[in-house]
Parts: sequence; C-alpha cells; structure tokens
Amino acid sequence: MKNNIINQAEKVIATTYKRVPLVIKKGRGCTLWDSDGQAYTDFVAGIAVCNLGHACPEVASALASQADVLFHVSNLYYTIPQVELASWLVGHSFADRVFFCNSGAEANEAAIKLARKYFHDQDNHDRYKIITMKQSFHGRTFATLSATGQQKIREGFDPILNGFDLVPFNDIEVLKRQISDITCAVMLEPVQGEGGVVCSDPGYLAAVRQLCDEAGALLIFDEVQTGIGRTGKLFAYEHFNVEPDIMTLAKALGNGLPIGAMLAREEIASAFQPGAHASTFGGTPVICAAALEVLNLMEREGIVEHCQKTGDYFKDSLLALKDRHRVIEDVRGIGLMLGMKLNINGAPIVEECMNKGFLINCIQENILRFIPPLIITKEEIDALVSCLDEIFINHV
Repeated sequence: MKNNIINQAEKVIATTYKRVPLVIKKGRGCTLWDSDGQAYTDFVAGIAVCNLGHACPEVASALASQADVLFHVSNLYYTIPQVELASWLVGHSFADRVFFCNSGAEANEAAIKLARKYFHDQDNHDRYKIITMKQSFHGRTFATLSATGQQKIREGFDPILNGFDLVPFNDIEVLKRQISDITCAVMLEPVQGEGGVVCSDPGYLAAVRQLCDEAGALLIFDEVQTGIGRTGKLFAYEHFNVEPDIMTLAKALGNGLPIGAMLAREEIASAFQPGAHASTFGGTPVICAAALEVLNLMEREGIVEHCQKTGDYFKDSLLALKDRHRVIEDVRGIGLMLGMKLNINGAPIVEECMNKGFLINCIQENILRFIPPLIITKEEIDALVSCLDEIFINHV
C-alpha cells in the first residue's frame, strides 16, 4: 500500500517538498502511525503546529459542532466564533484588533501592508522600508520571501520586491546604523526557527524597541512559530517584557487547521479601513470555533506551564547528551522549541531516529530541531534521548 501511495503522489502532486518515505495514516496525542501500522513518537508536530497533539478530541468536537451549524458566510457579515476568538486574543495580548487570514505567510503579508499603509495615511510616502534579519523566515509569497533573510528561499525568484533591508540578528549596532527616517518598521522573530533555533540575546529586543521608538518606526514580531505557548509563554515576547506594535500568528493557533492572525494596536490597526485588505476565508466560523477551543483548552489544562517545565527538562537532557558526545556542538532554544547543532550532517540522524520510531527534523543541514506537541511527557522525552544517545555512540 505504501509504495502505491508514494508512486501515485509522485505522479500527481507538485514536487515542492522533499518528503520522508512515510504514509501517515492516523495520529493520537504524540503518536503517529503509518500505513504499515508502525508507531512513531512525533517530535515535529506538523512543524510546531499540533501543540495539543494529533486528533485532539476537544478540538475535533468543537469543529464538528460548528460544522453542523455554519461553515462559511464571508466577512460581509459578523459571526459569533470569529468575534469570540478575536476577543480572546485581544484579552490575552498587547493588541486591540485582529485580522484573520489562512496562514503565517498571509499574516506577515498583512503586517507588511499595514506598516506601509500606516505611514502612507500620514502622508509620509517615503517611509516604506522594512528592516528584517539575516537567517529569518517569514514565508514564501513574494513579499514574505523578499523579507526573508535566507538566500535559498529567494533563489530563482529575482527580482525580489524592493523595500527590505537585511541586518544580522542580535547585532544592535548594525541595526542602529541601518534604521533611518525612511524605515517604517523592523520585523523579526523573537526566536528564529527555520534559521536554526536562535534566541534573542538578553536585552536585544528591548534595545530594538527603544530604537524603533526613537526613530518613529513600528516593531513587528513574527510569532508564527513561537506563538501559542511554544516557548513556555503564550507569546514569546512575554519572556523579554517587550511589546510589539504588530504581531503575527498562525501554525498552532488552529492545531492543524489553516488559520493565521495579525494583531495590532488600535492606532496602527486603524490604517486598515474597508477595502484596504481582505481574505475570503479569513476567520471562517468552523476554523475560529476550533481555534477558540485550542486556546481555551490550553488555558484550562495549564498547557503553557507544562511546556515550560518539560521544555526545561528536555533541554537539560540534551545538554547532558552534549557532555557525553563530541558530535554535539551546541544545544539552544526555549520551551519546547529546541535545537541541537552537530558537527556532522543531521539527515542520517533523522533517518536513524525514524527507523527507531521517532520523528525529528533537521534544518540548516546540521541542526536537529525538536518541536513536539506541548503535551509531550518526560517519559517520551527520555525515550528519544536514549535513542539519540545510542545513535551518537556510533558516530564517535
């Protein structure tokens, strides 16, 4: 069965992904099963998406209940789930207003457009440049790949859009020299995910906030991967006591269902008046009902606090591995967003883990990324660490 599915996929699906030769058939919690019935403990979570695990029954129930009532009416009308979800996000963040869309890339597109529109409405048409960070990742639309600080993402799509300046992440002095009166915003991830699980240095985000205030520029946090509890706080900016003007969310907000959100302060958000931006499927009743249950369940069950505790435990366990194996150069990250830098290619390690029943991810060729569901247990972490320990012994 597996080979038939894979062969058919190779004939009919666009070859935009380098897929692992697994056909995933079902999931529950932190476990996935393939078409052959083999079980895997999942430390990828759909790339930091399924924070509550697979086939979460409460989310499935909320989805089904709303689907039985109302699927879609467009944003020409108000719907209760959308209003309730927006109210929850506003009540738990710095923001006053929310724009809903379908993905992280769309949320970042909205943030880019809003920043430019805000200054345009003040007749400051020259203020359009956005400073982003090297090794950042903001999406694959034309605007977001232009904002992304990785050449491999831009490759083959020149000319990219004008208006984006790249500076090194965590280097406040270079940012000071770059920011000017034509800068409308600084856009960054508090923790760079695709860039290698690189955290903001202590004091860096506060210094960026101060620079933006002094220059009159906006501060945009891309929390598409870090948001919704991934770092041990509901939003990563809470670790640093620094609030942005605009923030983007997606991934875990729907626990696997397609939803993105751009949050902003009232003064900034008011630049989006009717006709300035839109999304046909942004914030549909079914998706919003499911996302609201995701957030309520996380709050009821103390999932964010669990993430912080198990994340600390996981990181300590990986650091103990580092002490035993010279192949490990670094362990970094926060909460359950962790990276292990190796001095060898990481792809064979990913494959060996898969063969032993664990799904992990490799980025930047030599960084193992661990982004499991936030409900992962210490026992499941111990099992992976033991597996890695055994694998690394054979790579001395």
